[in-house]
Amino acid sequence: MTPIRRARTATAITATAAVLAFAPATDANAVTGAPAQAPAAVATWAPGGNAAILGIDYATWQRDVGAVMGAARPYVEQRLASSPAGEKPAIVLDIDNSSLETDFHWFWTTPTPAIAPVLDLTRYANARGVAVFFVTARPGILYSLTERNLTSVGYPVSGLYVRDLPNLFSEVSAYKTAERTEIENRGYTIIANIGNNESDLVGGHAERTFKLPDYGGKLS
Repeated sequence: MTPIRRARTATAITATAAVLAFAPATDANAVTGAPAQAPAAVATWAPGGNAAILGIDYATWQRDVGAVMGAARPYVEQRLASSPAGEKPAIVLDIDNSSLETDFHWFWTTPTPAIAPVLDLTRYANARGVAVFFVTARPGILYSLTERNLTSVGYPVSGLYVRDLPNLFSEVSAYKTAERTEIENRGYTIIANIGNNESDLVGGHAERTFKLPDYGGKLS
C-alpha cells in the first residue's frame, strides 16, 4: 500500500485534535446517602457539538443520510456485479459529517463515532475487493489522530489523504480533485465519491457522487 497521505476546517481541528479525559460526574445520592430512586427513562445518546448549537436535529440528519445511502448501496452492488476482470474499484469519502459524526459530538468525544450507514457501505464494498480512500481537508498534523479514529470505529482504510502545507492554501475542491486524480493514477477506478459539501464532490474523477446533507453549509 502506498504510504498513506495527509486533511478540514477549524471545527474539525478542534473536534479531532482534543483528546481530553474527563472524570465522570459523581452521583449525588452516593455522596449524601439519599435513597436511590428508579432511574428516569433517558436517551442513550444526547446530541451535542456544533449541530446542537445550530439547531440541527440528529434524528432528522440520520434519516436524511439514510436516504442518500439507501440509493448508494444498490448502485455499488450493481456496479460491482458488472466490474470487469482486473479492475481496481475504489470508493472515496470525505470525513467530517460524511464518515464520522463530527458536528454531533462535543470535542472531547473520542473516538468520534462512525456514521452507521456509511460504515456499513464501506465494509460491504471492501469485503468485495473495493479500496476505501479518505480525502479530507484536515491538516497533516491531524493525520495520526484521524487514521486512529477511522480504524478504531471500524472503517477499512486503504489510504488517507490530508492537506500538507502547500495544499493548505489551495481551494479545497481543487485539492480534493487532485487527490482523486492521484488515486486514479495509481490504477484505481473511483466508482463512488461520498461527501457532504460541494467541494468534496466537484471536479470529476468519480463515476458517481453521493451528497450527504449539510443544510446550507451548516455542517462542516
